[in-house]
Amino acid sequence: MADRQPLARRILLSFMLLTALIAGINAWAIIAVVQVVEEDLIGDEMRQEMEMVETVYLTEGRIPDLTGGSALYVPTLKAQPLPAAFAGLHPGFQEVVGENGAWHVLETSIEGHRFILARDQGAFEAREQVLYKVVIGGFLLAVALAWLIGRLTVRRVIDPVIRLAGQVRGRDQMVALAPPLAADYGDDELGQLAMAFDLAFSQLRLAIDRERLFTSDVSHELRTPLMIVGTSAELLLRGDLSERARRQVERIARAAAEMRSLIEVFLELARAQGAQLTPGEGVSLAAMADEQSQLWAEDIAARGLSFVRRSEGELPGLWHPTLLRVVMGNLLRNAAHYTERGEIRLILASDGFRVEDTGPGISPAERAQLFQPFVRGRGARGEGLGLGLSLVRRICEQQGWQIDALNLDGGGSCFVVRLGG
Repeated sequence: MADRQPLARRILLSFMLLTALIAGINAWAIIAVVQVVEEDLIGDEMRQEMEMVETVYLTEGRIPDLTGGSALYVPTLKAQPLPAAFAGLHPGFQEVVGENGAWHVLETSIEGHRFILARDQGAFEAREQVLYKVVIGGFLLAVALAWLIGRLTVRRVIDPVIRLAGQVRGRDQMVALAPPLAADYGDDELGQLAMAFDLAFSQLRLAIDRERLFTSDVSHELRTPLMIVGTSAELLLRGDLSERARRQVERIARAAAEMRSLIEVFLELARAQGAQLTPGEGVSLAAMADEQSQLWAEDIAARGLSFVRRSEGELPGLWHPTLLRVVMGNLLRNAAHYTERGEIRLILASDGFRVEDTGPGISPAERAQLFQPFVRGRGARGEGLGLGLSLVRRICEQQGWQIDALNLDGGGSCFVVRLGG
């Protein structure tokens, strides 16, 4: 999940975590040093004082009076009240905290008697608490400063990256006269990245220009021979031909017309913007469905299949005739290639149309590559390169149409094209 966060946030969090780790280690070290100092210095001082008490008691047989704020308790030799907090003491140096205060206590045994040396640590404890508060405050202040410095650092580091990303996303960089990106950045890693983008954009512009020139040149060169083929086919159809010859010439004329349409489609796809309709050029969805039904009904019937055209709604508007013809025609052709028995249905709806068939359907393995170029299903009949559905998807993407493929409950597949609504 951390890798999905913005880069600026990750840098800021890393900076703060590093600061918190270092400040935390320092705070722990300070507290540990205080504890060690308390244990060593005060403990050693009280042990020396207890050795003096032991020396006086063993040599003089009396319990000395202490100065410096220490108190000596010998329950078996001196009649003095023992604080309740001292009830659970054990031999050695220890820190005792009770309801009435806190003490440093050293207990030892001298000739079978308990000697308890106590020193009030209220003042020391107060200073210790102040030190702890200072340490905690310093830790929080370090984290806050880390957040502030991290924000400033991130802004200084990330803002140029964000600006570069915005320039890369902008379409202006695809214009041949666009200024280079590297000129806005220094001679550092970011500048090298900008230079890499400049090189990539330059190569991409050259590739796009080559593709456009190739498409336009090929389209221009093919139009003349296709026009000759189409005109010759029309002239032959006016003559006296046998029924078989007439069918063959009609196929030639239809193939030439389809090739001219494909050339127009390729030219439109090579353009950066979607195809625009000129006044009087558009065609309605119903009119295109009538045209494709007349064109494909006979061929589908020749394959032993039934063809059904049905309307479940009307979608108003006019559409690019060449592009809509290629989309609808390729989907009908695809259904004919993959259906061995049953029927093919062209159904108009309120938001577009769909083509249904009673073929084998779409397997899960084929679904991921269904609209990829040069991919054909295992159940395809006839010849083909597997470019039909790829071309359909490219047209839909350019025109803003939506296409989806699914399996029907009763068997077969369904291609849904939504033109609008």
